[in-house]
Amino acid sequence: MTPGDPRWVLHVDLDMFLAAVEVLRRPELAGRPVVVGGRGIVTERAVVSTASYEAREFGIRSGMPLRTAYKKCPDAVFLPVDFPVYEAASAEVMTALRGLEWGGVPVVVEVLGWDEAFVGAGPGHGELGDPVAFAGRVRAAVLAATRLHCSVGVGNNKLQAKIATDFGKPRGVYTITDQTWFDEMGDRPVRALWGVGAKIAGRLNAHGIKTVRDLAASDTAVLAGEFGPTMGPWFHRLGRGVDTSAVDATPWVARAHGHEETYQRDLEWEEVPDAVRVLTARALESIDAEGRPAMRVHLKVRYRNFFTLTRSRKLQEPSRDLAVLGDTAVALLEKVEQDKPVRLLGVRLEMVPPEGGY
Repeated sequence: MTPGDPRWVLHVDLDMFLAAVEVLRRPELAGRPVVVGGRGIVTERAVVSTASYEAREFGIRSGMPLRTAYKKCPDAVFLPVDFPVYEAASAEVMTALRGLEWGGVPVVVEVLGWDEAFVGAGPGHGELGDPVAFAGRVRAAVLAATRLHCSVGVGNNKLQAKIATDFGKPRGVYTITDQTWFDEMGDRPVRALWGVGAKIAGRLNAHGIKTVRDLAASDTAVLAGEFGPTMGPWFHRLGRGVDTSAVDATPWVARAHGHEETYQRDLEWEEVPDAVRVLTARALESIDAEGRPAMRVHLKVRYRNFFTLTRSRKLQEPSRDLAVLGDTAVALLEKVEQDKPVRLLGVRLEMVPPEGGY
C-alpha cells in the first residue's frame, strides 16, 4: 500500500484518560500513582476505572477491586469518578479531531467512547501523504487543544489500527498493515484480537486454534459450526486482519439504558424488590431522555459468591410506565434462585428502535 491510499485508518486513544484529566485538575499529582474508581473510598465495594502509569507499575489494573489496588499500593491517590468532567474533556478531544483536515478535506471521526475514536479520510480528499506523519499531527492537535496525551494506531483498516494503538502506548504511533499483519500478530494468542474475549478464546482453543495464525488458517466450516454462519466467518476474517467496515461519523444511537449498583452491604431477599424498583426508575429516566419507550426489561443479579445471572422479558407492548416496568423487573426475580444474599443488582431497559432503524 502506498501513501495516499484511501484505506488508511487511524485509531486515537487517550493515554490513561480519567487519571490524566484528574492530574490536569490537580497538577501536584503529576508523577504519583493515581487511581480513579467508585467514590474513591478504598474500603467500599468498587473497582478501578483507570490507573495512572505510575500506579500500573504496582500491578494495578482497570476492573480490579479498590481494596486490592490499595493493598498493592497504599500510597496511591484514590479519587472518585467524576462523569461530567470526563464528558466535557472528551468533547474537547473530539472537537479537536473534527477540526483536522487530511488530504485537503475535513476528516471523518467515528467516536468509540470517551477516550477513543477512529479517524479516516473524508470524501473527495486529495493525496493523503504519510499516515504516520499525519498521526503525529493528530497527537499534537489533541495536546494543544486539551493538554492531554494520546497514542495513535495506523492501519489499512479499523481492526489493524485499533490493535496497533496498544503497541504505541504511551504517547506513541504504531503501524500495522496488510503486509505486516502476520509478522506482528501471527504468533500472538487469539485473545490479542479486538473482539475476542476469554470465552471465545476458550471455544477456539477447544478446536486447536490458539494463535492468530491458527485462526487465519482454520476451516471456516468448523468456525461456522461452532459460532454460526455469520460469526464463524467473521472470526476467520479477524485472524487474517480483514475488516471492511468504513469509518462512520453517524452518531451512536443507544439501544438500551440501564443502571446497576454494587451494594456496600449484601442485600437480603426481602430488600431486593424495592432495590430493583429504584434501579428501574433510574433506567427509565435515561430512556425518557431518548424519547423512546422500553420494549424489553433485563435484570442482572450477582450473589455474594460473585455468581451472576441475567434474565429478560419482552413487554406485551412498549411502555414508559414506571409501574409496568418495575413490576416486570420484579417479576423476573421469580426466575432466579433466592437462596443467597445479593451483592449487585442491575436493570436495563431495551428501547424500541428509532424511526428508520439503527
